[in-house]
Amino acid sequence: MEQKAPGQEALETPRAAGLAGVVFALLLAAAIVLIRMGIPEGADAVTVQAFTDSGRRDALRAALALVPFTGIFFLWFVGAVRAHVGAAEDKFLATVLLGSGLVFVASLFAAAAAASAVLAVRHQAGATPDPIAWDFGRHLAYTLMTGYAMRMAAVFVCSMSMIGHHLGVLPRWLSLVGFLTALILLFVSSNVPWAELVFPAWSLVLSLHILVAGRRARTRAAASA
Repeated sequence: MEQKAPGQEALETPRAAGLAGVVFALLLAAAIVLIRMGIPEGADAVTVQAFTDSGRRDALRAALALVPFTGIFFLWFVGAVRAHVGAAEDKFLATVLLGSGLVFVASLFAAAAAASAVLAVRHQAGATPDPIAWDFGRHLAYTLMTGYAMRMAAVFVCSMSMIGHHLGVLPRWLSLVGFLTALILLFVSSNVPWAELVFPAWSLVLSLHILVAGRRARTRAAASA
């Protein structure tokens, strides 16, 4: 029977963790796309059409409905992974992983609250939206999402990649992709629109790897039984 390294055995994540990661990645990607559709950037951001476009309003409402479930599935994903790291985990990196994950969720919820305020300002019944209030709320929502949430996501990605690399449970290519993703989230996402989509893309790739690796481990266990 093949003997597994202690870290590899501890990190055999259940199917639920991979599925939670897949759902989180899809929900976050959808929320980001809908927020960018609902709250425009650039020269057209403060036009009258930006205040009154019903399509943008509906897109933003859909994004706000998705955000709470995005946070729930992300926390489920983090908790399931950490529970199976066990004694093999690096306490320092595990603490950074958990802390950055919690701050990411808090920043994401704050960005959603700011976006909700934008929706309320530009659609008060019988009132003309104030361009200054609209622009302030729009800027606050994007600052929280791209300036804070995505930088905490970068710390999360980096710490997860380091844990996977040190324990030998992630392939080299996936660790390198994680480090590249962290760099993009740290230095690019706040200046380049749509760059934040690399985080759900990385989460989806990691979750699919977890599902495939878990299936192979169960197949080997069944064959050796």
